[in-house]
Amino acid sequence: MVLTRGDDYPLHQTSEPVAYSGTDRNFYDRYFFNGYAPDGSGFFAAAFGVYPHLDIADAHFSFIRDGRQYSLHASMVMGMERMALRCGPISIEVLEPLNKLRVVVEEYDGIAADVTFTGRAFPIEEPRFIHRHGPRAFMDYTRMTQNGHYTGWITLDGDRQELAPGTCGTRDRSWGVRPVGTADAQPNPHAPTFGFFWQWTPINLTNRSLFFHLNANPDGTPWNTKSVLVPDGWDGGAHIAPKARLDTGLELGTRWPARSQLVLKHGETTETFTLDPLVRFQMKGLGYTHPKWGHGQYHGALEVEREDIDLATLNSADPSNLHVQMLCRVSGPDQGMGVFEQLAIGPYAPLGLTGITDGA
Repeated sequence: MVLTRGDDYPLHQTSEPVAYSGTDRNFYDRYFFNGYAPDGSGFFAAAFGVYPHLDIADAHFSFIRDGRQYSLHASMVMGMERMALRCGPISIEVLEPLNKLRVVVEEYDGIAADVTFTGRAFPIEEPRFIHRHGPRAFMDYTRMTQNGHYTGWITLDGDRQELAPGTCGTRDRSWGVRPVGTADAQPNPHAPTFGFFWQWTPINLTNRSLFFHLNANPDGTPWNTKSVLVPDGWDGGAHIAPKARLDTGLELGTRWPARSQLVLKHGETTETFTLDPLVRFQMKGLGYTHPKWGHGQYHGALEVEREDIDLATLNSADPSNLHVQMLCRVSGPDQGMGVFEQLAIGPYAPLGLTGITDGA
């Protein structure tokens, strides 16, 4: 048994101390943040994950300036302490649970930041994500998502820029089982045709928040999907859960989203929102599908590295470049800004995708 600071909080998930999260080596617990100015500039994002049974924590901070994406990656041995919420120069502070959090990046190799998120309404709970490949659990996790506003600043090579007034975005918390760390070498005789399809569209409208997500099989059959509309100040009670359809466009020759339409139906009301991409953010800047800085990878006691990406020169067919968030201007019965996140690996019939990374 190992007792840690978490054991003095009502956080236990099993009969064991907080250092242990059941028995699955792929258990994880993660924070995610993104933010952007009302005019579509100043996009930034952060992620912080702990992997209790790998005894690793990692963190990432990434932002876009003048067509380049700058990232700071950090990984460390956690020492079985889940409550520290610090990995190298990157730390998280929970200032007011379920409402206000702070991300701090102490200066490292020219990058520093201090941004605070405040929610617009209570977080929504997405349906439990559970998906099996034969007898193996590929995913089994829960996520809560919340739109909100940001204040603070970001520094790049001595140039400190304050976040623009009205900067908004999304943050989430997810925990459970996903593929993390070194992949399992044991073959799975029930593994399906290699592929994964995911869409997520958290949108900040004038006085309300719109959320839609979709996990689907290669033939387009959803295995997890939901849409939610909540007004500012929502307290977690009854809410609107429309039926939703996302008519997805793809940038020619790529698997990156282009202009798309999200159609919502609730009661006698139909609302159609058009999503027009303005900025492309590569999720590998936060470790997702990164060939080196993938989540839960072992890098020793502590390693920190800066990475600069020229967005205009990336190969769209490189598997590490498939996962993106497109910052979009949103128009329709209400106006706003939001992201369209997509990861499409392998065949996906509704979009005419047949290979592993081939574009539209």
